[in-house]
Amino acid sequence: IPFFIFYSMFGFQRIGDLAWAAGDMRSRGFLLGGTAGRTTLNGEGLQHEDGHSHLVASTIPNCVSYDPTFAYELAVIIQDGLRRMYQEQEDIYYYITVMNENYQQPEMPKGVEQDILKGMYLLSESSKRSKGPRVQLLGSGTILHEVIAAADILKKDYNVNADIWSVPSFTELRREALSVARWNMLHPTKAARLSHVENCFKNREGPVIAATDYMKIYADQIREFVPGCFRVLGTDGFGRSDTRENLRAFFEVDRYHVTILVLKALEEEGKMAAKQVAQAIKKFGVDP
Repeated sequence: IPFFIFYSMFGFQRIGDLAWAAGDMRSRGFLLGGTAGRTTLNGEGLQHEDGHSHLVASTIPNCVSYDPTFAYELAVIIQDGLRRMYQEQEDIYYYITVMNENYQQPEMPKGVEQDILKGMYLLSESSKRSKGPRVQLLGSGTILHEVIAAADILKKDYNVNADIWSVPSFTELRREALSVARWNMLHPTKAARLSHVENCFKNREGPVIAATDYMKIYADQIREFVPGCFRVLGTDGFGRSDTRENLRAFFEVDRYHVTILVLKALEEEGKMAAKQVAQAIKKFGVDP
């Protein structure tokens, strides 16, 4: 069972033609992209800033890709990959990005295994009895921690209730949603099916805000299937900095930019005053 481990930036960009050939040859195994994302290994220069390997991976139909945050997500994904490739004999291979940051590994919520594999699951839910506006926060990889921190700020400082979703794969979500859309198109006389994305949000309130360590178009893949307001933060462009915190502020994917974007989305829905958004921008030291 081959496991090939590399810096994520040195994977799909630099061996892209070989990755395509691997799909053409019906290869199986795991590619693990370490130090993943555009803000993780900033000290070693722009050549290490990977904001796009998941986009390249998405172009290969039989490459299954994930950007997990927690150890239990990784365990579920690899275990199922072994089942699919070596028990079911599927001609697929995996690209999985992994982190090199220190953070706590929580216990896995009960019963989320299948949703992890589908690409998105509910990590934590705000109390339904809490008053105040509601919002759906999505994150993957290392930026999920910024999303979690933003939820705390929103609740403590603005009385905004956030449901937090971990999204190990926007690409797999899109593929499944497109498959469902095709089925609906070709079965017009039958009851329409819902994609996993639509099922997740069908009874949820508030704008949907997504943040990742990849280019905005990575999370934007599911826009067509998200009901209502959908806003995305990502790491478009080049950026250099002395710390991860400063680089995430530069790319506007840190907890403060997530908070500001939520407040702005709520302001557009008439649930927050524009003055409050302006005050938050000033409070967090963001230079417009």
